[in-house]
Amino acid sequence: MSRFPGLFARARAAGRCALIPYITAGDPTPEASLEIALALARAGADIIELGIPFSDPVADGPVIQAASERALRAGMTLARVLAMAARLRERAPATGILLFGYFNPVLRHGLESFTREAARAGADGCLITDLIPEEAADYRAAMDAAGLDPVFLAAPTSPDSRLAAISQASRGFIYAVSRTGVTGARASVPAGARVLVNRLRPLTRLPIALGFGISTAAQVREVAEFADGAVVGTALVAALHQAGGSAAAAEQLIHGLQSGGLQSDSK
Repeated sequence: MSRFPGLFARARAAGRCALIPYITAGDPTPEASLEIALALARAGADIIELGIPFSDPVADGPVIQAASERALRAGMTLARVLAMAARLRERAPATGILLFGYFNPVLRHGLESFTREAARAGADGCLITDLIPEEAADYRAAMDAAGLDPVFLAAPTSPDSRLAAISQASRGFIYAVSRTGVTGARASVPAGARVLVNRLRPLTRLPIALGFGISTAAQVREVAEFADGAVVGTALVAALHQAGGSAAAAEQLIHGLQSGGLQSDSK
């Protein structure tokens, strides 16, 4: 059974949004990225997004593209990502694990094999960025059979009919994209992010996490006013690269972001 519902409920009970850091598995090396993930779990990350490195990550900006390239050069493969997830699960049993990637590696690995092995490794769900609900029947069936949550992206440009389809297809939570374009840190949370979350609320009872561009404790605090989770990706990947892939730096970064995770009194 997925840990996602309980993790979001725990965060809400604590008066905060869930903190969801993203890392590219295998960056800078497979061994170092496991230690980074464990440090994130120790520091209190609710859910860890394990990015599956891919040679053509079209939804990602230059920081995460570079991380994928480093991971691939270090020998990271989908099979090794699944092995890393299993080791993370063994040592961090309460932390949520979301596998985040593109459909090509999954299809090449074999859809049923991937979902079966992901479940065996202890993952809670998967987000395939370039797979839309209308083309995901086989994927959703395989996810259901494995007991995994399929998480889909919702964008500000999506019409209400598409948001309804995304809400119906998703389990665990919905990943709301704060703005159009590729991943990348931004100085502020776009005004349209709150609008998107408010459009989704009548369509689903699932938690809604906001990602793309969140990079500071102040932004996490702002997101906590209207969303259930904050995804921090590019800023974390960049900071870890600057710190040489230090697990200690990862722990410090999460502690810094947590200082902004509490909701305002007005909520």
